[in-house]
Amino acid sequence: MGERGREINCELQGPVQAALEPLPIISAGPGGFAGSPTLINGAGLTLWMLLVGLPRFLIDAWSWLNYKPVMAASYNGRPHRALAPQIQSTWLPDEAVRRLAAYKVLAAYDSNQAGELAVVAGNEEASERREFGDPAALVDTTLAHLLGKTQQIVVPGAEHAKDEQATPEAVAAAQAQERLRQWAESELLALRMQACERKAVLLGDGVYLLAWDPAKGRVRLKTYDPGLYFPVLEDDADPGDYPSRVHLAWEIPEDPRRGTKAKVRRITYELGPIAQAHASPAMVGQPEPEMAGVSGPVLAAGEFYDEITGMVHRAYPWAPDRPSAQTCYLTDAEWDLDSLRYGQHLDDLPLDKAVFRTRSDGAVLDRLDLRIDFLPLVHITNTVADGEHFGQSALAKVMQVLDELAETDTDSARASATTGAPIIGLAGSHAEMDRLTGRPKPLAVAPGTVFQLADGGRMDVLDTSKQLAELRARVEEVRDRAAVNARIPAVSLGTVDPSDVPSGYALQLSLGPLDSLVDAMRLARAHKYALLLKMVQRIHQAGHARGWPQGECLPARLVFGPHTPTDRTAILDEVVKGVGAGVLSLETGIRMLQDAGYPIEDAREEVERISARHSGESVSRPSRASAEPDEEAAAEQQHAA
Repeated sequence: MGERGREINCELQGPVQAALEPLPIISAGPGGFAGSPTLINGAGLTLWMLLVGLPRFLIDAWSWLNYKPVMAASYNGRPHRALAPQIQSTWLPDEAVRRLAAYKVLAAYDSNQAGELAVVAGNEEASERREFGDPAALVDTTLAHLLGKTQQIVVPGAEHAKDEQATPEAVAAAQAQERLRQWAESELLALRMQACERKAVLLGDGVYLLAWDPAKGRVRLKTYDPGLYFPVLEDDADPGDYPSRVHLAWEIPEDPRRGTKAKVRRITYELGPIAQAHASPAMVGQPEPEMAGVSGPVLAAGEFYDEITGMVHRAYPWAPDRPSAQTCYLTDAEWDLDSLRYGQHLDDLPLDKAVFRTRSDGAVLDRLDLRIDFLPLVHITNTVADGEHFGQSALAKVMQVLDELAETDTDSARASATTGAPIIGLAGSHAEMDRLTGRPKPLAVAPGTVFQLADGGRMDVLDTSKQLAELRARVEEVRDRAAVNARIPAVSLGTVDPSDVPSGYALQLSLGPLDSLVDAMRLARAHKYALLLKMVQRIHQAGHARGWPQGECLPARLVFGPHTPTDRTAILDEVVKGVGAGVLSLETGIRMLQDAGYPIEDAREEVERISARHSGESVSRPSRASAEPDEEAAAEQQHAA
């Protein structure tokens, strides 16, 4: 199923078509609708649907929002015009409109503006909607469990670098691990992960961008809103493959004070054949280009021209033995919206009307050769890709439950108003008359108010406390349903008293759905962060950064900490018993203590300190034991004398 979704109609093939055909449709003939049913198949049913104005049954990555009128407002599936004016821009690709609309709806729920969005779409009653931050609480809780308490970069083999007979591979792995950790600390990787992953959990997608900074001498890491991310996807491409052309685009609003018109900015990264070398290479420190010959192209160092294929090949620092004919080009330009014609979409904007931006060193960003053979972008998906390039929000399965919760909160607020200030009916009281209208004035009820009643008069109070209690119970019921469907147990949301949990085993069982949710989310991200760390190493090599050696990059991965509280005392007891009985090695026990949260920075050093302590105790014990017989022998000799 592609990004544009599937339209279920009579043109479907296979078992679905067999189930739908023949489909009896009663058509109006000369005798009205009294005639016999007429079979309409194929294009006839589609035409009939168009005539009667019925929408098609659309299934795509965002069809879980189709129940909202703002998401399914027309036949062609385009959202309501009031949802966001910018999604009606002519330069936007058609397949991106529903995705951006879904992002808007999710952002409104996250910021407690779902009622305001409904009012803009025409539902005036939604202005009284109560929103108390339940969607944001689910997102923040899911994010906290996903990231865990710690995030650590690990290069396999680095733990053996301090062995007595450490191999060169282990030493190289430890050095690469240290370089990556220093880079992560300098680039505030943990904070940027918080920003990107929250968007991925909320919207389903997040975007990282890597760029070389000559001034700082390191790779810079940026996060982008997924609403600015427009990949060019091929129709027959595998969903797991990354596209070879990606746009980052957004509109720049008009500024009358500065006299600037509304514009659209597009940053494009694309892979293509290596062109001739130019005077301003992308990476600072690259050698000057050289002539390959009178008839050959201008080549830079490390490049050669293949006369058979007519292409330029380049040996990259991370693969010196495997030359590549591809490179990544960067284009950054702006267009006036007035200069764009209808039908000119993002991927085919006219270059003759573009204003290209320049870099700090004066290089024009018009197909600038970055001297890398990959796109320096990493697209994070919240879920495992299943025929779709984009991920799914953590709120996707509980959107209708959240709506029900907001409506119940609204009803509860109204009931509490009538409970705190009840409706009072008076009989036998003479109300003051309004001289202008001739009608009784409304009675003002306040503490200490006294009403004069005639004989036989009475006062009745409408009691709504029972309805309020039912509504509050309903709120808890709906909130529990949302937690179950989102696979976030109530104990994780902090709505359960710890004393109500019968045992630790019962608590562990209740966390089972959360464990599977976190495992699936981390699985969807594992290879993406491994790819990001590989790109970091390669861009440092391409920029000739100090301390980053040339050659094949070592694999690195990002390890998340535990997502649930651990019983440190129980784990310590388990390690002591396991190591003492010989069923666990000391190294394994130390790693178990690290995972439990004990302040052990280096497992290898901790093992060495423990081993040294045990060896010192074993040496002192024989010395004391040998001293005791010598004292006894001296005492016997003295007694004999």
